[in-house]
Amino acid sequence: MASAQLSPPLVVVTTRDGRRLAVEVTGAPDGLPVFLLHGTPGSRSGPKPRGIVLYRMGIRLISYDRPGYGDSDRHEGRSVADVAGDIEAIADHLNLDRFAVVGRSGGGPHALACAALLSDRVTRAAALVSIAPADAPDLDWHHGMTHLNVNEYRSVDASGTAYAAELAARTEETHNKPESLVDHLRPALCERDHRVVDDIAMRKLLTASYREATRSGPGGWIDDVTAFRKSWGFELSTIRPPVLLWHGDADTFSPLQHTRWLAKQIPSAKLLVKEGAGHFAAVEILPLTLMWLSGVRQAAADDVLPGPDWMAEAFPSEWVRI
Repeated sequence: MASAQLSPPLVVVTTRDGRRLAVEVTGAPDGLPVFLLHGTPGSRSGPKPRGIVLYRMGIRLISYDRPGYGDSDRHEGRSVADVAGDIEAIADHLNLDRFAVVGRSGGGPHALACAALLSDRVTRAAALVSIAPADAPDLDWHHGMTHLNVNEYRSVDASGTAYAAELAARTEETHNKPESLVDHLRPALCERDHRVVDDIAMRKLLTASYREATRSGPGGWIDDVTAFRKSWGFELSTIRPPVLLWHGDADTFSPLQHTRWLAKQIPSAKLLVKEGAGHFAAVEILPLTLMWLSGVRQAAADDVLPGPDWMAEAFPSEWVRI
């Protein structure tokens, strides 16, 4: 990861209902297409490997602002399932028949929606530190979750209007001073997360993404949280492509129990849990996840990420070594 790199050119894609989506493509032009779905809040400029690293991986990474974030038009009232239509529009615009998809944090449910609703086009999918549906049976949804998130989600249940007003104020503050969001989250971060967000290069990437995400107002943030609290609009049991679910056991934003529940619902899922890792560790695991999504062999991976045992330590050999 690095902070000093030129911004890729903006690609604007129009959906069937006339909305504009802001898209960014980096890495190898002829590489394996992988959609990276950002967190909540987030934007297409969120943390990702540098273009040269992606090129050496053989990855063509496609990220975009979800509706209401950055330069993408808002889609008020959207569901998690609506992401499939947006991804399909972008893939068609880029002439992509098949692609992989990975979602981080708030992008996790959206990645799973693509795996369920675009199974004929998605080769593999990954959800990193994802949440589970709010109506998940046999899951104490708020257990282990920081009060910062609990208060937000419960306010949606009780009064969407009050929550929208509060979040609008936080959005303005985040846009004017994006470091304030990191400071707001800090009390709930584990020790390892502190190391991630205090890294100078990573903090610059995070704050740049937060500033871009909130540039158009609170719409994207509000619609994300509202979408998570209502029906997602698809069945997890219908997912057929291979799915990687990754989580840190010290995560208090999206507690581990959420991903454990997801793993029981998705027939093709493999669950990996990292001891001592928190929510922002998903940024660190992204390069390895891209390797898994591409189906890369160990020898080729070692050319990009040196060290003889890195893949064996990160992923179980019986289902990653191909």
